[in-house]
Amino acid sequence: MLNGCLTRCFHIGADGRKGAWCITMTTVYDIPADIFNPALAAAMADQEAVSMPDWGQYVKTAVDRERPPTQTDWWYLRTAAILRKVARNGPVGVTHLAQAFGGKKDNGVMPNTPGVASRHIIRTALQQLEEAGLVEKVPTREVETDEGKVQLYAGRRITPDGQKLVDNVAHSVRGVAEEQYPGLSKY
Repeated sequence: MLNGCLTRCFHIGADGRKGAWCITMTTVYDIPADIFNPALAAAMADQEAVSMPDWGQYVKTAVDRERPPTQTDWWYLRTAAILRKVARNGPVGVTHLAQAFGGKKDNGVMPNTPGVASRHIIRTALQQLEEAGLVEKVPTREVETDEGKVQLYAGRRITPDGQKLVDNVAHSVRGVAEEQYPGLSKY
């Protein structure tokens, strides 16, 4: 340990006689989602980058749900989960996220089918994250149409400010994660 940070030594050179020390930072890949998402939701609620819309208390989160969420901070938790998925899998679009947050739709006596999450919730959360400067659209190409040129996008990816927020939150909850999952300390 060097100044409270995790360090790692690896050998460089042809014969491996020289060693190099590097400081390893805890990232979003190192922390489980059940620990990371509530901490990220609290961090986003503190800086007021994200706020629940007026319709947020009445809406269902997916077609397979019967009622609206009962948690008061569900919007912050969902937005934190979306930011985590964009950070890990970006660039991703609304359709991919809707399938990831969906469940199984109950069709009665017929077999269950995949149910997608509410695209409106995901789109609104992504727009709020974009206004906060945490995610950005990834342009791919322009297409000529009858109305003029249209820009196509590959989805959204995390910005450097968003990556900084995510990494700081991951580093702050590293101790809690190591307590709950002792095997994480070797990573």
